[in-house]
Amino acid sequence: MSVYPAVTGPDADSDPTLAALLEQLQGRFQNAVCATLVYGSCLRSGDIYDGLLDLYLICDNYRAAYQRALPAAANWLLPPNVFYAEQRAVGDAPADRILRSKVTVISLRDFQRGCSTAWFESYIWGRFAQPTLILYARDAPMRTQIETALTTAAHTLLRNALPALPPEGSLTSLWEQALGLSYATELRTERSGRAQELAHSSREFYAALTQHHAGSLGHGFSLHQQVGEWRYSSQPGRFSRRRAVLAWAVRRAQGKLLSIMRLVKGLFTFDGGLDYIAWKLERHSGEEIRIPDKVRRAPLIHLWAFFWGLYRRGIFK
Repeated sequence: MSVYPAVTGPDADSDPTLAALLEQLQGRFQNAVCATLVYGSCLRSGDIYDGLLDLYLICDNYRAAYQRALPAAANWLLPPNVFYAEQRAVGDAPADRILRSKVTVISLRDFQRGCSTAWFESYIWGRFAQPTLILYARDAPMRTQIETALTTAAHTLLRNALPALPPEGSLTSLWEQALGLSYATELRTERSGRAQELAHSSREFYAALTQHHAGSLGHGFSLHQQVGEWRYSSQPGRFSRRRAVLAWAVRRAQGKLLSIMRLVKGLFTFDGGLDYIAWKLERHSGEEIRIPDKVRRAPLIHLWAFFWGLYRRGIFK
């Protein structure tokens, strides 16, 4: 029996448009997709037609998914690759309704390693330490592998975050601060309260995961209830605390650089990549973002100054 907490959300069996999108993606990636995950704001809101649905496609390997050397090499060198996909409504839904998705592709090997301590960077284990729904798994053993990786991601985040956090507090504050450390390693446009919102809205999910991992986190970690609220305490040594603070500082510098590299790579894999970037920035910052003509003509030359200008405006954090 899986220890990964149950996550509810969209179901391809009851939504023919979602089923058609998943079928489209299987064809696009040569039937090499062994699992499909969904997470993020659409999963939390329950409306997969509001904004872009965040899909992760776990594939057997990059060569099998692309059957072309260049995109396979790009995905292998700097995973993951990001694409755009949409599906017009089928069945009884209004004909003008469109399901839009951001599709991220990663191999099973990279996903499993990215959820574990094998990856210093928190890009995967920080992201998948949040509620994630397995939309599709090729078979029962594959579902078990994915659930194990997701459970491991939460363990990896907690083990890396604990020494850098206060020695005691509420379980919700533990996850809020741990997620905040991971968020800070990327160029993010979301409002600063996103980690708090996620930790509060998923209390039961995080309580179940923390109870499962409590005995293996080290640092003298323990859980107890006080006035009906789960609280934690830990006793990291001075050396562990200094090492953790330094490691997260390195992750912040490393992660922001890799975020820029992934954005640039996305210009060549994401249809309408510049317009997507502008849309995402506007959606989360509330400010109008215009892409200058010179950036559209020669993105590799002018994109850097454009990003720097956005950073100085506070659009990126």
